[in-house]
Amino acid sequence: MDFLYPYLLHLVILALSLFLIFLVYFKHSKFPPVKLPPGTKGWPFIGESLAFLMTSRRGHPEKFINDRVTKYSADVFQTSLLGENMAVFCGAAGNKLLFTSENKYVKAWWPKSLLKAFLVPDPDEFSFKEVSTGYRRILTEFLKPEALQRSIPVMDSMAREHLKTDWHPFKEVKVFPLIRKYSFALSCRLFISIKDPNLVSKLLGPFALVSSGMLSVPINFPGTPYYKAIKASKVINHDFLEIMNRRKLELAEKKNITSPDLLTRLLLHKEDDGRSMTDAGVYSRIMALLFASHDTISTAITFMFKHLAEHPHVSNRVFKEQMEIAKSKEPGELLNWEDIQKMKYTWCVACETMRLLPPSQGAFREAITDFTYAGFTIPKGWKIYWTVHSTHKNPKYFPDPEKFDPSRYEGDGPAPYTFVPFGGGPVMCPGREYARLEILIFMHNMVTKFKWHKVIEGEKIIFHSAPIPVKGLPILLEPL
Repeated sequence: MDFLYPYLLHLVILALSLFLIFLVYFKHSKFPPVKLPPGTKGWPFIGESLAFLMTSRRGHPEKFINDRVTKYSADVFQTSLLGENMAVFCGAAGNKLLFTSENKYVKAWWPKSLLKAFLVPDPDEFSFKEVSTGYRRILTEFLKPEALQRSIPVMDSMAREHLKTDWHPFKEVKVFPLIRKYSFALSCRLFISIKDPNLVSKLLGPFALVSSGMLSVPINFPGTPYYKAIKASKVINHDFLEIMNRRKLELAEKKNITSPDLLTRLLLHKEDDGRSMTDAGVYSRIMALLFASHDTISTAITFMFKHLAEHPHVSNRVFKEQMEIAKSKEPGELLNWEDIQKMKYTWCVACETMRLLPPSQGAFREAITDFTYAGFTIPKGWKIYWTVHSTHKNPKYFPDPEKFDPSRYEGDGPAPYTFVPFGGGPVMCPGREYARLEILIFMHNMVTKFKWHKVIEGEKIIFHSAPIPVKGLPILLEPL
């Protein structure tokens, strides 16, 4: 049998050669090479998270995006953030694709590290479908303009009381912490019917810690912002479960059903299969809404103070618009829906403020199928990030982008998918109208009662989940 060995060896070599040829041919004929977006994933585990966070902490979050757009691609590049490999989409065309392809190419997604900071049970099993369907329907119904009109008197009366208590007695105040206090109290009042100022104050401190740490490098070690965020979430979770259990008892006794707040609606909600939302699901949705509402809106209002102080001609026009409304009211009469519609220029100022200092930096998606964009393939399962910083200060869309110019929003306004503080398309943030009302109502009360001047010129701004003035934006108040 030894004489057969050479032939067997030749046969094996021939078989392997044919197999390799087949593989090469099959690969190139059936599966051409995938052209992934250009870019780098950075360091093992931490990726480029440190570079991303450091540019934000230094007050220039757009630098991370702009550097990679220049180096790799103006359309899409790959990186690794918060422990995930992802593609970053840039420009108006990228925004349009993501905003209009929900459940076609992409679905909602958030990093596990962020979900853990919120104490979401089993982040791997977190149902984004539920967020996109049942919860979105409830939230949209709750926040639609017709429903929000009933909240205008509450917003107005709370703004007046807040100014009377926390602003009028003082010659100098710090805008940012006061606005956060007001905005959080308003959210607690409207969404979960909490009116006790002591309970609101007790919750506000932990919320601030979670806000500053939830998008930090996910290292759960004592002393890190992420560790502090998780620890603060446990405090919030304990207090909120007590609130939720009390509400369940009230509902069992047929209370709080006449005019239900969002918490009550979620507790009463039934899915199509008859299931109720779990306590963890209710907690996650309420917490996300409280963070989104008070963090982003308080940021927008804070920096309106900054820009109005820096641009007297803009401030004078806002003052004139708001005083015309104030003079049309009887003494003590609260604002109404018609009054809000007259605040057109003030809203232009708010929009320009959010363009230059966007309260939200972007959001995440996950590819649910392979798809191509700008000649690059985005594989199924890849994470995707869209960011306001690829359009908001891009001279292609906003000439002289560093200039504060509210007139950009008069007439037809910016081109579609370029001004995106609330996202866009079918999945635009359902809280946009709520934000508009809160901002306009508070600024109406402020500009009709005070003039103000900045104490610190050139105060540094850093970015956590939102931009923050490092000294709190102190101002000198001059009552009218």
